[in-house]
Amino acid sequence: MNERRERRPSRPQRGRPAPRKEGPSRPPQIDPARQVAFDVLRAVREDDAYANLVLPQLLRNRRISGRDAALATELTYGTCRAVGMLDAVIAACLDRPLEKVDAIVLDGLRLGAYQLLRTRIPQHAAVGSTVDLVRAEVGSWIAGFVNAVLRSVSEKDEETWLNELAPDEAADPIGAYALRTAHPRWVARSFAEALGDKGAELKAALEADDDRPDVHLVARPGEISAEELAAITGGDVAPYSPYGVRLPAGSGDPGDLEPIKEKLAAVQDEGSQLCAYAVTRVPVSGTDVRWLDLCAGPGGKAALLGALAVAAGATVDAVEKAPHRAKLIEKAVQDLPVTVHVADGRETGLEPGYDRVLVDAPCSGLGSLRRRPEARWRRQPSDIADLTKLQGQLITAALDLVRPGGIVTYVVCSPHLAETEGVVGETARRAGAQIVDAREFFPGVPQLGNGPYVQLWPHRHGTDAMFCAVLRKPDTAG
Repeated sequence: MNERRERRPSRPQRGRPAPRKEGPSRPPQIDPARQVAFDVLRAVREDDAYANLVLPQLLRNRRISGRDAALATELTYGTCRAVGMLDAVIAACLDRPLEKVDAIVLDGLRLGAYQLLRTRIPQHAAVGSTVDLVRAEVGSWIAGFVNAVLRSVSEKDEETWLNELAPDEAADPIGAYALRTAHPRWVARSFAEALGDKGAELKAALEADDDRPDVHLVARPGEISAEELAAITGGDVAPYSPYGVRLPAGSGDPGDLEPIKEKLAAVQDEGSQLCAYAVTRVPVSGTDVRWLDLCAGPGGKAALLGALAVAAGATVDAVEKAPHRAKLIEKAVQDLPVTVHVADGRETGLEPGYDRVLVDAPCSGLGSLRRRPEARWRRQPSDIADLTKLQGQLITAALDLVRPGGIVTYVVCSPHLAETEGVVGETARRAGAQIVDAREFFPGVPQLGNGPYVQLWPHRHGTDAMFCAVLRKPDTAG
């Protein structure tokens, strides 16, 4: 490939141009889809950005659509999701520690390795385009290194690499499944503990968590039915939520759908819909007109509660600490009986006596990793202690705000036992609250276990791994 033609040391002939000097005549053509993916990876690494926020903005700004947008989306989310597995393969192809590789170069190597291992993109296209991207960013001197590493990666397919690098499944099933499904070991362990299984079900859970999820829509009650929404969007009515519709992954930007633009529907995971719906299904004696969403940002559950409140003759107070997220709630609940308050959920200053309180608490987000692909590598085990402390404080505040006989529904998007059964059990014990079996408020949903809590799973239900617990404040009169 690097053969040089012999040059004659003669003068240029009349009428012919002089021979050009060796070297590229112009910079390589950079593929716009791959450039977007490369830029998002850099933003995620340097700025702690969220890929699902940065990517759509770049696609719009650069006017990339159609097949190019679909490719950029696949490469961005796929690479973010698979970082741990990709790093293991890349490290095996290096003559130096992975930490010694320049961060921008490593972004490029991950992007190229993902194309080689998890797409049908031809080898020459994956390698050549990645070399061009990194060369344009770092300089020509790095091209040979990137080319050599990716050529080494391409010598084996993903399965062969994993057979070489993954621990033995019999001796270390958690480690083996973690690498094969691109999860940190501690996350895989938390799934195993919540499932009570280190075998086939753990494998199924992690594999489902590594897949691209369907897009879930929620029809606004009183405005449009799930059947009508499915007919308009070409989706399928969801199996469990009475308001849900599912669209296949890769269906395009749901924000372009007319029902979304007209605020007849919104994007919301079916598990979130089910948890919000459960808030309204728990029977309460006496009044049932004051509802509270204590951690309401960015407003998805508040909007569904508000729509359900219309039919129930109730009103909803929605609390959010961050002003910018409070504004998102206001947009989501427009024309609904919802009042937004900017306040800390632990000290709202609101008048107690609510009939129903939802605590959709800040959490690790381990249950929604498939929708936030970079999150699995951003969270650390050390985060859990601070989160459970906050969660306990929020449940306590909710129990103070709810009236005797009223109910508090605690929801987190995590299966981590410390954030679920652990914090609920301890807080309920200290407060003397009754734990109500939540399963009966999820009608038609299978595989909910022995209760009294509900834990949803991607591999069982096709939803995020949402957890729901229901507490009733003791009726002092009784």
